[in-house]
Amino acid sequence: MARKTKEDAEHTYSALLEAAEQMFFDKGVAHTTLADIASAAGMTRGAIYWHFKDKGALLQALFAQATLPMENMLAEATAYTATDPLGALRNICVQALTTLAGSPRQQRVFNILFHKCENVGEVANVLQHEIACRDECQAKFETILLEAIAQGQLPADTDVFLSRQAVHNFTVGTMREWLLEPQSYPLASAAPAMVDMLIAGLRTCPPRVPPG
Repeated sequence: MARKTKEDAEHTYSALLEAAEQMFFDKGVAHTTLADIASAAGMTRGAIYWHFKDKGALLQALFAQATLPMENMLAEATAYTATDPLGALRNICVQALTTLAGSPRQQRVFNILFHKCENVGEVANVLQHEIACRDECQAKFETILLEAIAQGQLPADTDVFLSRQAVHNFTVGTMREWLLEPQSYPLASAAPAMVDMLIAGLRTCPPRVPPG
């Protein structure tokens, strides 16, 4: 009975997340109510409150599911920067873009994050959490760039802050823009060439720290 109860709880949790994902995508976060989500899942609002404190908690759980593969990939790549840091950085960016291109669920959730999520009310705390995750990601980029300097792939006076900003802005900006019109070009096949251009520019003409 306990196992059945646990399975039922997991099924309810998943069903609520799927319903929330669809409602947030269709109506936007601000215009979606808990009643909308409960109705879409064929459940009561009480089922939502059993698993989630509020709409913000639902949203955060959605983001956590969608970003976990990228977080794992980033952690794995960061651990293997000893031989070719810039190559590892390239692989992170390519995989991030191709993973998005191949995952309809990630596309919906990132669309919610980028285009359907107003920074107000209970959602504001969720977005602050996403900013913290962004900062953690950039810190890992910085680790890779510093290793690239240490190995002579980049000059000693490379501006690491601007370099990591450029890599992050390119990757996230490409995601954001492509999701507005995904039929405009095949992101999965285009990603390697686009990232190669970025890394080539970083190798040959990185931003420099001003002298003095």
